[in-house]
Amino acid sequence: MRLIFLGPPGAGKGTQAKLLTEKYGIPQLSTGDMLRAAVAAGTDVGKRAKAVMDAGQLVSDAIVNEIVSDRVAEPDCAKGFILDGYPRTVPQAEALDRILADKGIALDAVIELKVDEDALVKRMENRVAETIAAGGTVRSDDNAESFKRRLTEYREKTAPLSNYYASTGKLQTVDGMANVDKVTAEIDGILESA
Repeated sequence: MRLIFLGPPGAGKGTQAKLLTEKYGIPQLSTGDMLRAAVAAGTDVGKRAKAVMDAGQLVSDAIVNEIVSDRVAEPDCAKGFILDGYPRTVPQAEALDRILADKGIALDAVIELKVDEDALVKRMENRVAETIAAGGTVRSDDNAESFKRRLTEYREKTAPLSNYYASTGKLQTVDGMANVDKVTAEIDGILESA
């Protein structure tokens, strides 16, 4: 079971990925986690990534792609994996295709959670209000303006992946505005026919 989840921030990718990791015993791979693990392990690519991050720069696609290549080759990915937050751009998707082809691995599906962005902003505002009411701590970027910027960045950089994966026949879309159980059921249906 080798999957990619697409969708803007707040679409529910993390929630669905967690459910699938529990159901299928496959890891959810996020770029941030993979970078931190490579740095902590002190691998060659991890050392290069650390130097870039320590300089306050963004880690290049070449380094991220190498980290992903190393990660999907680890034993816990033998039964599959869920990529969440990678690829972010069409060039990264093309690099991922080469990485997987070199390893003799094929993607089973690319699942895009389609959502209404205005409704997502309202969801985020409600979640923040509930967190504050419960006495919890809110992330500094959990506000409407930051969230709208993240949605715009997604639309500009990552949304073109929909067309890319549609052209490969791998893209499946799910109504991300439905309740969690309904979204899970739709994803299960896609995976059973993959």
